[in-house]
Amino acid sequence: MSVPRTTTTSTSEPTHIEAPYQTKGHHARTLTKEEQKKLDKDCNVVSEFKQNKLEKEAKKNWDLFYKRNSTNFYKDRHWTTREFEELKTDDNEEKKVLLEVGCGVGNALFPLLEESPSLFIYACDFSPRAVQFVKANPSYNQDRLQAFQCDLTMDPLCEAIPQCNVDIVTMIFVLSAIHPDKMSKAIKNIYSVIKPGGVVLFRDYGLYDHAMLRFSSGHKLADNFYVRQDGTRAYYFSEEKLSKIFTDAGFDVVTSEYVLRETVNKKEGLCVPRVFVQGKFIKRTDYTGNHTTLSTNPTVDEQDEGQVHEQDKGETS
Repeated sequence: MSVPRTTTTSTSEPTHIEAPYQTKGHHARTLTKEEQKKLDKDCNVVSEFKQNKLEKEAKKNWDLFYKRNSTNFYKDRHWTTREFEELKTDDNEEKKVLLEVGCGVGNALFPLLEESPSLFIYACDFSPRAVQFVKANPSYNQDRLQAFQCDLTMDPLCEAIPQCNVDIVTMIFVLSAIHPDKMSKAIKNIYSVIKPGGVVLFRDYGLYDHAMLRFSSGHKLADNFYVRQDGTRAYYFSEEKLSKIFTDAGFDVVTSEYVLRETVNKKEGLCVPRVFVQGKFIKRTDYTGNHTTLSTNPTVDEQDEGQVHEQDKGETS
């Protein structure tokens, strides 16, 4: 069963137009025959040597991305409070602590500081250069915001944040750039600093997103996992895969669904389907599973893998 899609926009491309609706549901997008044929044909994966190289150079590739683009690539994300009501606060509320992982140059956190006066925000990113841009922003105020560099799969968050002190975690186009084998490490790391009953707010690339179908042969790393021209990587989640990652780490699923939109380019006469996954996950209070503490002395194989965030311009809501 296919889900009907409604027209919307990518606010980062001025030739695109915007419509006010999007479709959410539990059914993955239905591929056309041509799209299915293209995916079936793309069965060769990148060599193990190159994959290891990409893993080791992940931090460098994202630092180069920010060197090229500075703070000019993404638009500020003013849509987060619309999609996640948990982010809305006012002056009369008790202060809440938020952790944003994969903060980039602050396109989500600085609007949040303005719109939600009762938030204190910890913000981290895999790229040291991105963190430098956050700290250089005129709106950076250490009384309300603390930014630091972190590899989610290797660096214990509890060393930078008092354990179990976080009410809300935002993961906006972050997990998709971590190798699938290490995603569970990142989620368990987050588990270590979020309060029992705390919530993770999640949005990322979904299965059969247009960006996934655009990859040509030679870019496939594994099923639903691809490398871009600049060496950054992207995984495209099914709803089931996403839910399992969180439940295995000790979270309950509040919501988990596909978000289907269409980006319309009037200039080129194109209409392309965008697919995201969006969810809310609450830390269970009775979880007794194994949460091995991340080592502060990682092996050589672990040293350069880490948390990153989205690159596609069409990711905005």
